[in-house]
Amino acid sequence: MGPLPRTLELFYDVLSPYSWLGFEVLCRYKNIWNINLQLRPSLIAGIMKDSGNQPPALLPRKAQYLINDIRLLGQHVQVPMQFPKDFFSVILEKGSLSAMRFLTAVNMEHPEMLEKVSRELWMRVWSRAAEKAGMSTEQAQGLLEKIVTPKVKNKLKENTEAACKYGAFGLPVTVAHLDGQTHMLFGSDRMELLAHLLGEKWMGPVPPAINPKL
Repeated sequence: MGPLPRTLELFYDVLSPYSWLGFEVLCRYKNIWNINLQLRPSLIAGIMKDSGNQPPALLPRKAQYLINDIRLLGQHVQVPMQFPKDFFSVILEKGSLSAMRFLTAVNMEHPEMLEKVSRELWMRVWSRAAEKAGMSTEQAQGLLEKIVTPKVKNKLKENTEAACKYGAFGLPVTVAHLDGQTHMLFGSDRMELLAHLLGEKWMGPVPPAINPKL
């Protein structure tokens, strides 16, 4: 019998393109590395507010860099990143509260579907097209009705506060629990460092065993 899987928590928000990149890489490695990946839908606006941080889109130079950076990273990681035409209104005005409450409800009621539904929401925000995640209309409607319930609201708040307690100032945040110690890594570009901490082999964002079909 081999060693028990190490627990990794991934805090993410579908509004964050870097969250999508980190999400896909960890989903590819979850069956390669000896890890137990726990997906934790969180609210990036709450983390920004709690830490005093601001969205990079508010600073013109950062916003321009972000557009080029995301395009190149999407090609490198093989994730179909395409900026929404109304990117700044999506990021700065519409927010992600309803979407993240929906994912929280999915996680509470149908946790086995969280990965697929999360990916579907990213595809809709960032690529404008995707196959449906496989949830029935009745299931989806039932979950939509639950996003206004205190139970779902409190769970999303709980996840967001947990990320803040780990020291988050943005998303994605990966928290590795190793040998009684907790390591918080920010961003989608810390996977090589994560592999080092885990004592696992890093084989790039698209490991040979994986054929991404996004």
